[in-house]
Amino acid sequence: MARVKKKQLSPKNLILNIVIALLAVVVFFLLYSFISNTIVNKPVEWTTERPEQGDVVGEIIQLDVLNGCGVSGIAQRFTDFLRKRNFDVVQSSNYKTFDVEQSLVIDRTGDLAAARKVAYALGIEEKNIVQQINPDYYLNVSVVIGRDYENLKPSE
Repeated sequence: MARVKKKQLSPKNLILNIVIALLAVVVFFLLYSFISNTIVNKPVEWTTERPEQGDVVGEIIQLDVLNGCGVSGIAQRFTDFLRKRNFDVVQSSNYKTFDVEQSLVIDRTGDLAAARKVAYALGIEEKNIVQQINPDYYLNVSVVIGRDYENLKPSE
């Protein structure tokens, strides 16, 4: 009976196998990132309209998210949702009252296009965009989360 000899991996082949395994991990990670950023967390599709006069392409919209419904942690959930979509959420806190029925987007600087973009990203109807221009306010938009939060995009 003949004995079968086990084939040993040479150090060169072992190193090549390790490199191949590492490259496979890197490719998997890049593929996961691509799918995550393009399919799962889709970027917000703004609008097909032409920019209004004064709009800057690629403008950063700064906003705050305010809890107007009293549900614990709701402002943070909406903050995370907006940050994943490249909005600059500067602050999240409570609104002055917890009896807001419908969520609002408040234009603070007269940039109605920015308010529309935020409303579109959240699924807030355009009729719930209001202007309260305040020259002392340095944010573009405020979002007040109302009791209708379950109907908005972060809750889907």
